[in-house]
Amino acid sequence: MKNLFLILFIASISAVSCSKKEPQDLYPEESPKANYDTMAIDSFSAGAISVDVAEQIRKSSQKYQDSVREALKLQEQEAKIKEELEKEIKKKAEEEKKQKTSEITPSNDVKKE
Repeated sequence: MKNLFLILFIASISAVSCSKKEPQDLYPEESPKANYDTMAIDSFSAGAISVDVAEQIRKSSQKYQDSVREALKLQEQEAKIKEELEKEIKKKAEEEKKQKTSEITPSNDVKKE
């Protein structure tokens, strides 16, 4: 019984799918025509936004301006820290030189014979 229903079902599907139909015209003659260019514009075509314009748009955003200010502050802080470290290193080097020169010179406590 099941086989009979299966055979009838397949036969009805094949009869419907194999029937002769007129192919539909996807673009009929009376359809309105576009009066503008419908060609897609990609990033390599002449109408695409140039890299310079995109960069100017990005730079004009408030988020970018804030990040630039923050980066400048960090650079200034790093420069100050480097200057302070260099000063400390120079002071230590001068102190070591003074200590070495004082150790090299003979002391005045030694009596000459």
